Amino acid sequence: MADRADLIVICGPTATGKTAAAASLARLLDGEVVSADSMQIYQGLRIGTAQPTPEEMAGVPHHLVGFLPPEEGFSVADYVARATQCIREIRARGRMPIVAGGTGLYLSSLVNGIDFTVMRGAPQLRARLEAELMQQGAEAMYRRLQQADPEAAARLCPADRVRVLRALEWYEQTGQTARARIARSRPAQKPFCPLLFGLMTAERAQLYARIDARVDAMLQAGLLSEARHVYTHRAQYRTAAQAIGYKEFFSYFEGTATLEDCTALLKRASRRYAKRQLTWFRHMEGIVWLNADPAAVGEMARRWQQCSE
Repeated sequence: MADRADLIVICGPTATGKTAAAASLARLLDGEVVSADSMQIYQGLRIGTAQPTPEEMAGVPHHLVGFLPPEEGFSVADYVARATQCIREIRARGRMPIVAGGTGLYLSSLVNGIDFTVMRGAPQLRARLEAELMQQGAEAMYRRLQQADPEAAARLCPADRVRVLRALEWYEQTGQTARARIARSRPAQKPFCPLLFGLMTAERAQLYARIDARVDAMLQAGLLSEARHVYTHRAQYRTAAQAIGYKEFFSYFEGTATLEDCTALLKRASRRYAKRQLTWFRHMEGIVWLNADPAAVGEMARRWQQCSE
């Protein structure tokens, strides 16, 4: 695959420097960045979703960041279609596409060319599941998913109602687990030949320290105001209201928890999310793991040059 590589992918758990690495590598290789983050898509939610700032972009074009109103839904099928189009357009400009992000389902579906035409939603089934959610609660629906598709459940947070319902919908519609459906939906020939790079710290404690520091920086940058905005519009911002970085502060706004407790809850939720990300990426084939430091960018460029010669 290396001698035919036509795409670079940078993945890894949260707070490992994927954004900075992608921008630096793009400057070296005359590239453009395509985000693979399920929350960075939303307009007006810059801090909690860790959207790259203009300074972090450093003049490099970034795609699929802050383009969608928070009221609108966005599926993995939508992502694959849009990201594929972005990659084609970047290539047409004679530039290097670099996909970077931490949403494992987005990345694996993109590089494997998953066909989602057999996974379209069933409105009546979705309406029934939503009614059952209201009657039984999120925990009960998550337990159902654990019984039906334990592997899919392990990759989701029980409070992520949107994705839990979507996973249940797909299971009840097809009678297959997520892994079986994806395997059936893979094309005979993949659409890309990517170089896959994963960023990770040498020690898990280092990653957790990065996560804690990132949460503190977000709060200093105005995260609480952004979270209050999401809380106020939570009925309209259904997906964002379930996102890590916002929902942890809802009890503070309701006067039932302190800011310190909610901040600690966010740090814990972020660490747990990082563990789920690692579990996902370690099941993806072909990832070259690099230490999350500035030297990683040089190593990525070196390996790309080797397979371009």
